[in-house]
Amino acid sequence: MLKRLFDVVVSACSLVLLSPVIAIIAWQIRRKLGSPVLFRQLRPGLDGRPFQMIKFRSMRNAVDAAGNALPDSDRMTPFGSLLRSSSLDELPELWNVLRGHMSLVGPRPLLLEYLPLYSAEQCRRHDVRPGITGWAQVNGRNALGWEEKFKLDAWYVDNHSFLLDMKIILITIKKVAQREDISADGHVTAHLFKGNKGETQNP
Repeated sequence: MLKRLFDVVVSACSLVLLSPVIAIIAWQIRRKLGSPVLFRQLRPGLDGRPFQMIKFRSMRNAVDAAGNALPDSDRMTPFGSLLRSSSLDELPELWNVLRGHMSLVGPRPLLLEYLPLYSAEQCRRHDVRPGITGWAQVNGRNALGWEEKFKLDAWYVDNHSFLLDMKIILITIKKVAQREDISADGHVTAHLFKGNKGETQNP
């Protein structure tokens, strides 16, 4: 209950206090990247239930001759890279926190298509609400491999507390200021998760 109360108070106050910043970013996205301003995608939340996560759009809507989206590296712009590296693209997720889809701290919500690829242990990351930041994010973020990320997520599920959340938030502020671990090697963000080779996957 304390965690949820903290989430509601902080997300509501942040949305109000940061509304001028949010408005300026939205205007710049519309001017530089066009519409839509927001990126919306279904992601798995608590107990794996889908919800619509919202972020600021940071890539161009560029496609090839067949109508397929170009690779992230070809669609990313310097402005979008700035949004990603500063984590400003995450600000609309405060609305997800306020609505109860997410928490300020928890395992990051990944793609729905990953659900059947998880092992039973990895699937435990959905035993808590997903977060804007999390234990894996402050311990390497996109510089980590998937196995390491999932182990850190499971550790958080077993050890989460209000004090740990405060520690993660403080470390997050430091890492955002220093712009650390933004991308995996050779990728704009992180490479795709393709399952656990040689392991029984979650049905």
